Amino acid sequence: MQTSRAALGWSVLGFWLVACAGHGSDAHYANVRDDPHPQPYLIGPSDVVRVTVWRNPELSADGAVRPDGTLTLPVMGELRAAGRTALDLQQEVTARAAPLVKDVAVTVSVVEVNSYRFTVAGNVEHPGLFTSRYYMRISDALALAGGPNRYASTDSVELVRNGPRGIERLRVDYDKILAGLAPEQDVVLHAGDAVRVP
Repeated sequence: MQTSRAALGWSVLGFWLVACAGHGSDAHYANVRDDPHPQPYLIGPSDVVRVTVWRNPELSADGAVRPDGTLTLPVMGELRAAGRTALDLQQEVTARAAPLVKDVAVTVSVVEVNSYRFTVAGNVEHPGLFTSRYYMRISDALALAGGPNRYASTDSVELVRNGPRGIERLRVDYDKILAGLAPEQDVVLHAGDAVRVP
């Protein structure tokens, strides 16, 4: 896990969070409790993808997905990788390699997960942008940030998510989560989520 606290990044983040306060819709737990664990992993920018074309090392490569979501492979050129599963990408690589290789067999795997990022802002000990190779819940994210500080209003923690319905905000009671009284509020974070502690 890594933390970034660049001043410019924080200025942009602060502006975004303030803007979110006046826009978007209040989310319900039923809308944001969709757990990504059982879903196929979606490749994202900065993830490292390994493409292996059997018996053809000149067509095989490890590559990082660029910020624009593309991946460059030898001979086959650029492919759109972000937002797709490894199986989906494997099928496209197989189709592209078929004219070049007899009895083509392709495997695609994600060897480094770097795109699962989320932000913890506000009254915590170590606010910042965090990455993880494991899915995190709100309580996990706050623990990574050192926990709420003495100025925090822990009964009014807010999750901000840019979901399919636009910007959504979910108010959670961190005290009840810790006490085991509201486990449904301790939702799993998605890449790009922001947790704000007022």
